[in-house]
Amino acid sequence: MLDIRFIRENPDVVKENIKKKFQDEKLPLVDRVLDLDRENRDTIQEAQDLRTARNTLSKQIGVLMGQSKKDPSKLQEAEAVKAQVVANAERLAALEKREDELAEEIRKIMLVIPNIIDPSVPIGPDDEHNVEVERFGDPLVPDFEIPYHTQIMERFDGVDMDAAGRVSGAGFYYLLGDIARLHEAVLAYGRDFMIDKGFTYCIPPFMIHGNVVEGVMSQTDMDAMMYKVEGEDLYLIGTSEHSMIGRYIDQMLPESKLPQTLTSYSPCFRKEKGSHGIEERGVYRIHQFEKQEMIVVCKPEDSMDWYEKMWRYSVELFRSFDIPVRQLECCSGDLADLKVKSCDIEAWSPRQKKYFEVCSCSNLGDAQARRLKIRVKGEDGKTYLPHTLNNTCVAPPRMLIALLENNLQSDGSVKIPKVLQPYMGGKEVLLPKQ
Repeated sequence: MLDIRFIRENPDVVKENIKKKFQDEKLPLVDRVLDLDRENRDTIQEAQDLRTARNTLSKQIGVLMGQSKKDPSKLQEAEAVKAQVVANAERLAALEKREDELAEEIRKIMLVIPNIIDPSVPIGPDDEHNVEVERFGDPLVPDFEIPYHTQIMERFDGVDMDAAGRVSGAGFYYLLGDIARLHEAVLAYGRDFMIDKGFTYCIPPFMIHGNVVEGVMSQTDMDAMMYKVEGEDLYLIGTSEHSMIGRYIDQMLPESKLPQTLTSYSPCFRKEKGSHGIEERGVYRIHQFEKQEMIVVCKPEDSMDWYEKMWRYSVELFRSFDIPVRQLECCSGDLADLKVKSCDIEAWSPRQKKYFEVCSCSNLGDAQARRLKIRVKGEDGKTYLPHTLNNTCVAPPRMLIALLENNLQSDGSVKIPKVLQPYMGGKEVLLPKQ
């Protein structure tokens, strides 16, 4: 959500930004919201004038009523003024109703006008135009065949998709034995990794109110992702970022408390609408998964530095598993409307001989803070909106795909990276049961 004052002063900038995001259907919204804004300001001014006049006319009636004791003709003047007061009251009531209507119309439009993207964002209509920036580690392809990830897991009696389908339907899974333990080891390691970076560990609510959902994400993303609890104003979170940023709703934060650096664990629930190919089946694209997230609330001038740190933390974590990764800069058309800048960290798949997304790092500027009314009080007493950022730390079981493929041996065993061995009871290797 942009500041309406920014749109008033920079309508051409806002329109050009919409074009860069390939959302030309939204261009008329800029002029529409400016028209509504002008009407709203005129309505507010007229209402204020009527309130001022009401006070003046009330005093005038009092004077005329006092004078009518000596001059009965003043009574008629008083009645005329009373009639004007009644007419003004009716007009004021209509104006106040219109104010509410205009405010709601303006709010709805402001929620869909996209945030201003950073000048460094590459321009392109979709994810096919995302730009590789840097690679970390050498992507290797072994001289033996690597099975599909669920086939690897099945060798360890580690996954049951059939039973999950009977119990819950497509997009769910059972993890079992060493594979389930490896899943939890990855989460525990990710938690401790972020704690060592100075982040505070959190476990947030897994359901949030609708006004928080509206504050943290666009309507398009909400419709595509969120599950609503029937009959209640509650939604299952799609990522812990939703409830973590929601924690600050309507809060005034002292500047001395910034930055807020948090790492949160949660299950995540997503509709994942649409049909997906073979590579996005198994446990790659699912309705339920667990994730360790990182969230930062900071001063505006510090947000790009934090953005750089956060995606590099993801690289460092994956490289500690000996998994090659690359950073991919998201183009303008691939950015969600609230985002200023975003990049993906993609892990190497030796089976597919290509990279696939495992982390997403985003700077949302002050958009979420404006929607949720999160403010900061500076040392000078002035208030401002902080910037918010989020990034995936680890999101198994998808992350397990990269770990299993990159550590699979020719005999079917899987090496456990050294950093995970303490979380696996000291085990150095997983041996298949089939």
